[in-house]
Amino acid sequence: MPASTEDKKHLILTGDRTTGPLHLGHFVGSLRNRVKFQHQYEQYIMLADAQALTDNMDNPAKVHDNVIEVALDYLAAGIDPAKSTIFIQSQIPELTELTFYYLNLVTVARLERNPTIKQEIALRNFERDIPAGFLTYPVSQAADITAFKASLVPVGEDQIPMIEQTNEIVRRFNRLANKDILVECQALVPEIGRLPGIDGKAKMSKSLGNVINLGFSPAEIKAAVRNVYTDPLHLRVSDPGHLEGNVAFIYLDAFDEEKASLQEMKDHYVRGGLGDSVVKARLEAVLQDLLQPIRERREEFAKDRGQVLQMLKDGTRKAREIAARTTDEVKAAIGLKHF
Repeated sequence: MPASTEDKKHLILTGDRTTGPLHLGHFVGSLRNRVKFQHQYEQYIMLADAQALTDNMDNPAKVHDNVIEVALDYLAAGIDPAKSTIFIQSQIPELTELTFYYLNLVTVARLERNPTIKQEIALRNFERDIPAGFLTYPVSQAADITAFKASLVPVGEDQIPMIEQTNEIVRRFNRLANKDILVECQALVPEIGRLPGIDGKAKMSKSLGNVINLGFSPAEIKAAVRNVYTDPLHLRVSDPGHLEGNVAFIYLDAFDEEKASLQEMKDHYVRGGLGDSVVKARLEAVLQDLLQPIRERREEFAKDRGQVLQMLKDGTRKAREIAARTTDEVKAAIGLKHF
């Protein structure tokens, strides 16, 4: 039985920067769980268009256009706006205001030590030309979380340092206020970790072009699977194969529900005598079955984009009311309520 509203914990998801359609990495890492969580928690899902500008300011149209695309992916994957509040970050100015206040609670040195930020800076080759907005991204994320007094935040393992920094800000602010106004949160890490890209690189990323989008056509799925990285040492069918780092089997572990027969295939592959083409054929069949209903629902929702925008407008209005209450509490605690 679903939890009553009174029993539900707040849950806000602060990922999914709106720089492109959602892909399998989102699905296995968080989206699949969001569909489940909406029956258990009071769930807030944010389209982080403002944060997306931190490294896309030269192409704001890309961010704007993808707001509706990401919303369509959510709906197609099974997010129910009657159970989950979906909202647009940029339309809630209170989040920016909280970020401004919280920036006074952190140092540049602390931000530069954040492992997630260091990794993302290296990935984008910023070196010292780091946009200030990108460097302060953890503070913005802290504002997003604390505005809703979220107690649980589903994130990938690589995002745990962001949650830790959020809680540092919460503790420091509450000490300053001399009372508990903000709420510490807990990272909720999915059992299946981040999926590698189809090219075998550590991260499936739109910027790296190594993704399989949820809305891919059958032909696009087939082409992507054909390029999936397997075992470079498996040169002949008779050669013993290796599972470690083999993206085809990593994806099958994540999405193939026939675990017994999958284990038999793994054993055969390791012994030798099983070609990569057979493994990829199975992977393609699994992904075609997984993505077909999502793609069809997406196409149906896309027929009435006006209704999708109205859903976002309604969700944003609800979310802003909550964020505004928290912001008022924060301003009062630091003496910025003058009338």
